[in-house]
Amino acid sequence: MQYGICHLSVVSVRNGANCHDQMVTQLLYGEHFKVKEIRKTCSKIQIAFDKLEGWIDNKQYSFISEDDFKEASSYTDQRLSTDFIAHLNCNEQLLSPLLLGSRIDLSNLLNHSFEGNAPIVKKSKEKLVETALLYLNAPYLSGGKTPFGIDASGLTQMVYKINGFQLFRATEQQSTQGEPLSFIEESEPGDLAFFDDNDGIINHVGIILKDNYIIHSHGKVRIDRIDHTGIFNVQEKNYSHKLRVIKKITA
Repeated sequence: MQYGICHLSVVSVRNGANCHDQMVTQLLYGEHFKVKEIRKTCSKIQIAFDKLEGWIDNKQYSFISEDDFKEASSYTDQRLSTDFIAHLNCNEQLLSPLLLGSRIDLSNLLNHSFEGNAPIVKKSKEKLVETALLYLNAPYLSGGKTPFGIDASGLTQMVYKINGFQLFRATEQQSTQGEPLSFIEESEPGDLAFFDDNDGIINHVGIILKDNYIIHSHGKVRIDRIDHTGIFNVQEKNYSHKLRVIKKITA
């Protein structure tokens, strides 16, 4: 088994070994992974953080040792960039842009240095809403997880990750985590609300705000009303999503 780390700002992870295949997620700088298969132009990887598998370009990652992989996976003193956008000092004094949520504590593996805001990650539900608002108006992008393009489960995963919690990448998988609440009145800002389609498949997620509002990625990251029925879009004057369950993430 070989191991790798993302040395670029953001890298597409696709569901097949072709550059035209669907993007299922993205790697941000400093994210590490197992390299499960290497072909001529791309590699199949399994991301350490959420175990999602996909394909990336061979030119867009660097190899690391098994010991470095294991140490990185312990998440001890993990540091994530909390700036909307920052810069990294790379080799030959070149600057590289970094996006919100990039992992900085592994930059030494790449001989890079960082001087922005990247505190040690600690579990804190109090700042979930504050973090979510940093993504407000980010355009919807299927598979995206940056302020320049993000989908619904990417938003919830990144907001929770920055605050010390591990969520799966896909919406339906995220819905298996946490404790369900019986009524919306029991929810607190930062809790997750899940929504399903007419076939009962959970296909959307958002973060509860105070006073019956929700922030979610739908066209863009936006704030809408939420009630027992679902999300009510004031501009379109109809319900855009049907509520299935509200979950409280505790671990």
